[in-house]
Amino acid sequence: MANIALRVLEQALKLVLVLIAVTFLAFALVEASPIDPVAAYVGSEAADHMDPAQLERLREYFDVGTPFLERYANWLSGIVRGDMGVSLIYKEPVIDVILAKIGPSLGLMLTAWLFSGVLGFVLGVIAGVYRDSPADKIIKGYSLLMASVPTFWFAMLLLIVFSVWLGLFPIGLSVPVGVSASEVTLADRLYHLALPAITLSVLGVASIALSTREKTVDILEQDYVLFAKARGDKLGKIVRQHVLRNISIPAITLQFASFSEIIGGSILVEQVFSYPGMGQAVVSAGLQGDAPLLLGITVVIAVMVFVGNALADVAYGIIDPRMRRVSHG
Repeated sequence: MANIALRVLEQALKLVLVLIAVTFLAFALVEASPIDPVAAYVGSEAADHMDPAQLERLREYFDVGTPFLERYANWLSGIVRGDMGVSLIYKEPVIDVILAKIGPSLGLMLTAWLFSGVLGFVLGVIAGVYRDSPADKIIKGYSLLMASVPTFWFAMLLLIVFSVWLGLFPIGLSVPVGVSASEVTLADRLYHLALPAITLSVLGVASIALSTREKTVDILEQDYVLFAKARGDKLGKIVRQHVLRNISIPAITLQFASFSEIIGGSILVEQVFSYPGMGQAVVSAGLQGDAPLLLGITVVIAVMVFVGNALADVAYGIIDPRMRRVSHG
């Protein structure tokens, strides 16, 4: 029990240090940008004609003119209290905007993450087991092609083909147009989620499939596998007993590492499909100078990536008890 508590404390400390580093860098980049929070909040023309007293109150509210370290400390203390500031374009608390956007984004990212992981793993094993076969060449060619295709271009291609030409999927959004929230069904949401999730999944398969293939080939060339073949073990038994067991941990490592790529890809995919998630919000915030929203989403994404890596550690211990014993001393 003490080991578990120590492990949790260690992970919590790591999270704090990561957040401090990420937020400091993000805050410094925003500080270096030409964003004027007052002009972004009320509009540049309105700011030029605003009463000087009101303008000064807004400048004080947004800490304009305050030294960088003091501004960062004030913002960070607000984060600790759960106050991420007010979005300049939505005119709402940043935390409320994120809570409204994170649901659709998580649904999209988790669906694509799981599907790309499973499909990439299966294709990688098939390519490695049947090395140099037509199936291997097709999988390698597909993976190399997808690894070189820009996300936004591929998303627009699928949108044109399957939504505009064939009419199989809606052109955009996460729910039907003109339907109240109470009337939107789960089937409607899944229907609108399908094409963006497929786009992310198909692109995310490449790295997982190629890595799994190489690891599978390496294992099949090991002496203990050659001995099993000489003993008369069938290919299916060799794959179950030797290949899957030895590539599971590397596959999990790559799968959780790919979550950050899924997050980055979702920003572009959401923009192409007009999917109302955090990706579309962060693009709008960047284009319109909404620094509080940019910083708030940065914090959330950093936490999501860290949690993904922490879950990978837990999965390691479940799959390989030896790693759990080592990690706990």
